[in-house]
Amino acid sequence: MVTDLLAPLREQFPDAEFGESAGQEVVRVEREHLAEFAAAAREAGYDTFIDLCAVDYLRRPEGRFEVVFNLLAMEARRRLRILTAVPGADPAAPSITATFPGANFYEREAYDLFGIRFDGHPDLTRILMPDDWVGHPLRKDTAVGSVPVQFKHPDEGDS
Repeated sequence: MVTDLLAPLREQFPDAEFGESAGQEVVRVEREHLAEFAAAAREAGYDTFIDLCAVDYLRRPEGRFEVVFNLLAMEARRRLRILTAVPGADPAAPSITATFPGANFYEREAYDLFGIRFDGHPDLTRILMPDDWVGHPLRKDTAVGSVPVQFKHPDEGDS
């Protein structure tokens, strides 16, 4: 019999939206409760941090950005996807590195590429882009850059 790992989380976070997608449990949490929810999820059995990513929806009314965390309950072999909306006017969310140290570099990547700050992060600095880079390249309002590529005319090659 499969234990309902989410039962204590449903009780502790009645405002969270629980559901399922593609065979995974999914929960939408307000950003103010994210760190607290992550700690409670770990206590409930979701003991392994898998990854974090961010999405820029640009004009979505409930929040321009969405941060997505994936956790795994190793013993129960179940996944949990945590979604948090982040407004474009204040692109910040609490860091979960105190609970899941493996989130460190993932949060830095989301900060570097999307400009989402993770409050309480131990070293929120750029990880992929040069320190003097202006902007965040994966934001949808960032201009698309290009590098000119020169090609030889087909007649100019070796004969």
